[in-house]
Amino acid sequence: MSTVASTPTAILPAASSQNAGTKEWIAVLAGMIGAFMAILNIQITNASLLEIEGGIGTGVDNGAWISTSYLIGEIIVIPLTAYFSNVFSFRKYIIVNTILFPLFSMACAFAHDLNTMIVLRGLQGFAGGILIPMAFTMVLTKLPKSQQPIGLAIFALSVTFAPAIGPTIGGYLTENYGWQTIFFINTIPSAIMAVALAATLDKQPMRLGLLREGDWAGIFTMAIGLSALQTVLEEGNKDDWFSSPFIVKLSIVAVLFLGAFIWIELKVAKPLVKLRLLTQRNFGIGVLVNVLVGVALFGTVYILPQYLGQVQRYNAEQIGNVLAWTGLPQLLLIPLVPMMMKRFDARYIGFLGISIFAISCFMNVMLSADNAGDQFWIPNIIRAIGQALVLTPITAITTGGIAPSDAAAASGLTNMLRNLGGAVGTATLGTVLTKREQFHSNIIGQSVTASRDEVSERLNQLTGYFMAHGVSDHAKAASQAVVALGRVVKRQALIMAFSDTFAVIGVVLAIAALALLLTRKSDAGGSAGAH
Repeated sequence: MSTVASTPTAILPAASSQNAGTKEWIAVLAGMIGAFMAILNIQITNASLLEIEGGIGTGVDNGAWISTSYLIGEIIVIPLTAYFSNVFSFRKYIIVNTILFPLFSMACAFAHDLNTMIVLRGLQGFAGGILIPMAFTMVLTKLPKSQQPIGLAIFALSVTFAPAIGPTIGGYLTENYGWQTIFFINTIPSAIMAVALAATLDKQPMRLGLLREGDWAGIFTMAIGLSALQTVLEEGNKDDWFSSPFIVKLSIVAVLFLGAFIWIELKVAKPLVKLRLLTQRNFGIGVLVNVLVGVALFGTVYILPQYLGQVQRYNAEQIGNVLAWTGLPQLLLIPLVPMMMKRFDARYIGFLGISIFAISCFMNVMLSADNAGDQFWIPNIIRAIGQALVLTPITAITTGGIAPSDAAAASGLTNMLRNLGGAVGTATLGTVLTKREQFHSNIIGQSVTASRDEVSERLNQLTGYFMAHGVSDHAKAASQAVVALGRVVKRQALIMAFSDTFAVIGVVLAIAALALLLTRKSDAGGSAGAH
C-alpha cells in the first residue's frame, strides 16, 4: 500500500514537460468543481442553521452537528482516497463518488430529525471528501511544472472562497425558497463534472487484490478515534465536560484509539498515513500552520453567522449578504498570487496574508449592540485580502521539499489535518463562546442589582412601559420589567463573548504567522508544490 497511497504517478500518467492540452485542463477544472462543491458544503448550512434546526426539530446546542458531521466524514475519507483510488481505479472512484455526493445531499433535504440529518451529512461528506485530494492530485499529474502554480491557485480558490461564499448561497436559497433547496445545489455541477471526467480520464483496471494489503487496523482506529474525539468536542460543552460519565468514556476511547492509530502508522510497513513526513521541517511546520489556519478559516465562517443570527436577529439571506464580502474579493486576488510568488519569498507572502487575516479578527474584538452588517463590511474586505494570500504560498512551502513518491500522501495528510483543525476549531470556539457568555453574564449581573439607583430607575421605566402597553397589574408589569432587563444583560454578555471569540481566532492566526517564518526558504515560486 505504500506505493499505492503515496505515488501520484501510480494513479494518473505523469504530466509532460509541455503545456497541458484542452483535455487535461478540462479534467483539472472538473476536479476543481468537485473540490469547490465539497468544501462549499461544509459551511453552506451555517447561515441557515436556525431554519434547519426548526425544520428538523432540534435545539441550538445541537445545530453545529449539521456542519460537523459532514466535516468528520471528509476528514475520515481524505487519507483513504489515494488507496481506494488505486484499488477501484482513479476514474471509477472519482466518478462514482461524484454521483453519490449529490444523491446524499438531496437526501438531506428530506431529513425530519437530527439523527437522520447527521447520518446523511456524514455520508455526503464521505463521498465529497475524496474530491478534495483527487483535485490536488490532478494538478500534480495532469499539468506540467510550469503550469502547476496556476492549478494550485485554482485549488486555493476552492479552499478559501468556497467556505466564505457558502453561507451567502445557503442564506439566499433558504430565505427565498426554503432550507431544503440548499441540498439540491450540488446536482447540476456534479452532473457536469461527472460527464467531463468520464470524457477526459483514461480507463484503468481495478486492482481489487490491493484490498488484502490495506492498513485496516489504521483505518479502523483512525475512524473510531476521530469520531470519538469530535463527539467529545461537540457534546462536552453541553454536558459540562468531564462531569459527564459519557464524555469521560468517549475521551478515553478517543485517546486509546488515536494513540493506537499513531503507533500503528509508525510501525506498520505500509501505513495509511505517512506520519513520518511530519519530521521534515517545512512539511511539519507547514501542516501546523495549515491546521491553525483551518481553525480560523472555518471558525470565522461559523462564528460570524451565529453573531448575526443570535444578536442581531438577521435572517439567512441577510447573513449571507454580509459574508459575501469575505469571499467575492478573493476571486480577483487569488489568481495574482502565483505571479507574486515568482518575485517574492513565499514565506513572506504567507506571513503577510495570515497577519492581515488576524488583523481583521482583532477588528471585531470591540463589538457592541450597534455592530451589525454594515460594521462588518471593512473587516470582511480585509479578511478576504488576507485569506487570498494565505493558502497558495503555505501549500507551496509545505509540499516544496516533498519527494514525488510522497506527493499524494502529503496532500492527503495536509488536507485531513486542515479540515480536522476546522472541526476541532468550530467545536472549541463554540465552547469558548458559551463559557465567556457565562463569565460576562456573572460579572454584569453582580453590578445590575436593585440597590443601585440607575438599575431601580431603569426597572421603573420598564414597568411604566409595560403598564402603558396593556399590563394593568403593577406587580406583573414589574416582573416583566425584571425579565426584560435580564434579557438586556444576557444580550450584552453574548456580544462580549463573541468579541472574546474573535480575539481567540486572532491569537491563533498570530501564532500561525510566526510559525511560518520558522520554515526554510524553498523554490516555491516556480513550482508551487510540484516537487
